[in-house]
Amino acid sequence: MTTTPFKRLAIAIASGAVLVAGLSACVPLVVGGAAAVGMGMVATDRRSSGAQLDDQGIELRAAARVREIANDYMYVSVTSYNRQVLLTGAVGSEADRRRVEDLIQRVDNVRSVVNELTVGPSSTFQERSNDLFVSGKVKASLLDAKDIFANSFKVVTERGVVYLMGIATRRETDRATDIARGVSGVQKVVRVVEVVSESELANQAQRGGTGAPPPAPGPGPGPGPGPGPGPAPSSSSSRVPLPPMEPLPPAQPGGAMTTPVR
Repeated sequence: MTTTPFKRLAIAIASGAVLVAGLSACVPLVVGGAAAVGMGMVATDRRSSGAQLDDQGIELRAAARVREIANDYMYVSVTSYNRQVLLTGAVGSEADRRRVEDLIQRVDNVRSVVNELTVGPSSTFQERSNDLFVSGKVKASLLDAKDIFANSFKVVTERGVVYLMGIATRRETDRATDIARGVSGVQKVVRVVEVVSESELANQAQRGGTGAPPPAPGPGPGPGPGPGPGPAPSSSSSRVPLPPMEPLPPAQPGGAMTTPVR
C-alpha cells in the first residue's frame, strides 16, 4: 500500500500529539525512544538486533541514574543509537552538565557520549510541543525522499536544533542534512552519524541485513534529454539560511563520526 506524503505527515503529527500529551506532567528526564521501539523495527533498522536491545537498556539505565541526581533545574533527554548517547536539554550549572555526562559515560555498553546539554532554564511546554512537530515534519520529509533510506536516521529536536543520529553513507548524511535544513522551524542541524561506505552497506544486505541505500541519481536509462537531475531542491519558502557545513571526515571502520553542523 502506497503512503501519501499527507498520510505520512498525519501519522507523524498524530504520534507527536501522543507524546505531547505525556509532556504535561512535570518530569526531569525524557527517554529518547529506543525503549518504546517494537520488534517490527528490527527488520528495518541498520543496527544489529543486539545493538537495538543495548540501546533500550542504555536509555532505561541512564534514566534511572539521572533521576538519582535530578533537581528542579534539570531537564535531560537521553537518546541512544548504536550505543552512542546524545544528551539534550538543560541543567542549572556547568557542574551538573559534567556530572550528567560522567554518569552516562559509566552506563554499561555506552561507547561514547555527545553532550549537547545547555546551562540555563529548561524549554517550555510550548517549545517542546513545537520540537515534536518539527521532528515529525523532518521525518516525513525524509520518508518522501527517494534517494535515501529514511530508517537509517533518528531525528531528535531541541529548541529548533535538529540532531540526526544513525548509520549512513556520507552521501545519505549530506542529503538528509539538506532535507532537514529545508524544513520550516529548523534553526540548526547537527549530525551525529556513524559513517559507512556504500560497499559496507552492500555487504550487510548480502548477509541479510537491511538498509542498502538507493543509488545516487545519475544518467537516466534509454533515450532522453541527458543526465537525470540531482537531488531536488527544497520547495520550502521558509528555508533557513545556515552557515556552510563542515565537511565530514573520512569514514573509519568501526568509528562513530560526531559531526556538528554549526
